[in-house]
Amino acid sequence: MARRTLITLLTLPSLLISLLTGCANADEKNLLAGNPAPAFKLKDQHNRVHQLEQYRGKWLVLYFYPKDDTPGCTKEACNFRDDIAKLKQLNAEVLGISTDDQQSHQKFSEKHNLQFPLLADTEATTTKAYGSLFSLLGLRFAKRHSFIIDPDGKIAKIYRDVDAETHSQTIIKDLTSLTKS
Repeated sequence: MARRTLITLLTLPSLLISLLTGCANADEKNLLAGNPAPAFKLKDQHNRVHQLEQYRGKWLVLYFYPKDDTPGCTKEACNFRDDIAKLKQLNAEVLGISTDDQQSHQKFSEKHNLQFPLLADTEATTTKAYGSLFSLLGLRFAKRHSFIIDPDGKIAKIYRDVDAETHSQTIIKDLTSLTKS
């Protein structure tokens, strides 16, 4: 009996670690560069509806993040804010998506003077479609993932391992290469 308890106690931390680090789910495994990007229709912090089709003819940076106004998410959003002119020069638009609601997005956007839409995916349908949903014990958050979508609506690049400190610069570098191709 003591041995079984010890094995359970030793196994539980590794199970929790794999859950918290986000094992790949079916949507994540099926979504590949070159595939059509999953459609979405979500409202931003100003109650405006955004759909994938609106961005045809432009490059789209779709970045998912866990929670408004947390340290990593704030750093990532502010870096996109600071680099928005460079991204627009590359004919790219930026959309942030999390499972937070519009009011949370509005406060976050105003506090940090963000100049791009933050989309509220409170039902987590878009987050799930992009393989970016983390769910544990009834809590749902977006994983820190990003996608570059080409002007034809296809996924050009997928980022599943994002460093919030340097991500916008990585996106700019990759977009520069993609737009030259």
